[in-house]
Amino acid sequence: MLPSLKHIKVQLKVLLLFISGQTGKLMYVMHNSEYPLSCFALFENGPCLIADANFDTLMVKLKGFFQNAKANKIESRGTRYQYCDFLVKVGTVTMGPSARGISVEVEYCPCVIANDCWNLLMEFMQSFMGSHTPGIPSVFGTKHDSIYSPADTMVQYMELFNKIRKQQQVPVAGIR
Repeated sequence: MLPSLKHIKVQLKVLLLFISGQTGKLMYVMHNSEYPLSCFALFENGPCLIADANFDTLMVKLKGFFQNAKANKIESRGTRYQYCDFLVKVGTVTMGPSARGISVEVEYCPCVIANDCWNLLMEFMQSFMGSHTPGIPSVFGTKHDSIYSPADTMVQYMELFNKIRKQQQVPVAGIR
């Protein structure tokens, strides 16, 4: 695999949104350097809004309706590699100054319907991840034969980041 010149960054900020007469709902505002002109706003188990990068400016103007949630910033920074038709993005997941984990994103470029190439993706990931290869992502369960979109990737990052945030109290063994 040869590294490309491009580094990647995926960032998550968690906001607690207050809607009149309801308890606060978590909203995840995400940015991905692969889509620099877009901002993704997701609700857990809810819709994904894709807006332009000025969405953050709008949220500042609406600051009376939300507050930053505790431990609200988490990000993955790394490098993308291309091997034949596969794109592999490996990043270090950090919360504040501390590294919390590793993210591995794999894309098979010729295919836009993820379920059609899942077995091929699994075989490719097993070649370098071995027993650490993940199972089928939950987002595939709702997509079936639909075209895979950047919003689907952001949902998977949100799930990964939430899993890491919830494990922050648990000591993690180092990799040898």
